[in-house]
Amino acid sequence: MRNTLISILLLFSSLLFAQEENFVLHTTSGDIFGTLAVPQNSVKMPLVLLVAGSGATDRNCNQPQMQTNAFKMLADSLLKYDIATLRFDKRGIAESAKAGLKEKNLRFEHYINDLRAWIDTLATDKRFTKIIVVVHSEGALIGLIASENNPKIAKYISISGTALPADEIIKEQILAQPQAVQDLVFPILDSLKIEKTVENVPTMLYALFRPSVQPYMISWIKYNPQAEIQKLFIPILIIQGTTDIQVSENHADLLYSANKNSILCKIKNMNHVLKTCETTEQTAQISTYTNPNLPLANGLIKAVVDFVRE
Repeated sequence: MRNTLISILLLFSSLLFAQEENFVLHTTSGDIFGTLAVPQNSVKMPLVLLVAGSGATDRNCNQPQMQTNAFKMLADSLLKYDIATLRFDKRGIAESAKAGLKEKNLRFEHYINDLRAWIDTLATDKRFTKIIVVVHSEGALIGLIASENNPKIAKYISISGTALPADEIIKEQILAQPQAVQDLVFPILDSLKIEKTVENVPTMLYALFRPSVQPYMISWIKYNPQAEIQKLFIPILIIQGTTDIQVSENHADLLYSANKNSILCKIKNMNHVLKTCETTEQTAQISTYTNPNLPLANGLIKAVVDFVRE
């Protein structure tokens, strides 16, 4: 109880000297909304640009059925170390819903270009001495590509990033299903891999491979994270939790091996939503996905701060 009270007081104290402001990125297809948090007692400071993962994930790392507040906690914590942050709702999500495109028109590159536009905009702000891209889950690939050959990015931090193309990840997941399911799924993925859509999708697979989503999947599958990370020539930090049931430690190992500029940091008992979970048992894991009051895993903030300040 005493430690909890101290943490609350420290956070409240840090927020007294911080300023959060709404920040809007104007695009040709609609506005994308974010939150810029700036320490008030700093004239010049580094900026961390937070990029959320897959699905309907908002700027705070929350979804309709998942409440973690992980990015809000990360942003609030970084303020105490005089590090500014920008976190945003992806197009089509939360406050940026009106910027969403029709599913048949959406491509993976839209997210990449949005991130590049955020970088370009933030780079004009003289308060920030450098921009560090911090990405989570699927956002890791988006951040990788947006950071390539981009002199405006000083450093890149991947948290729970995947190391395999999307089709290979889906195949890994399907291996747990009966052979009959694999025989249906694998040919579709192989077709999308060579950029050919599939018209006759079995009803049971329609949610995953409906015609309107196939162009997006084609645009996503073509990228290999291990190949993309080789194109980065800036300092890289790869953070991975040891109890992540969505992205295994092997992914971090593969990314680390692919780029000699990288540092690998494994955080004991951190799971995919950046919270502490001492087991990979599903019930225990799920409980951390729906409790926004759980603190971030021990060691995460220190790893990010130390790397940003180097």
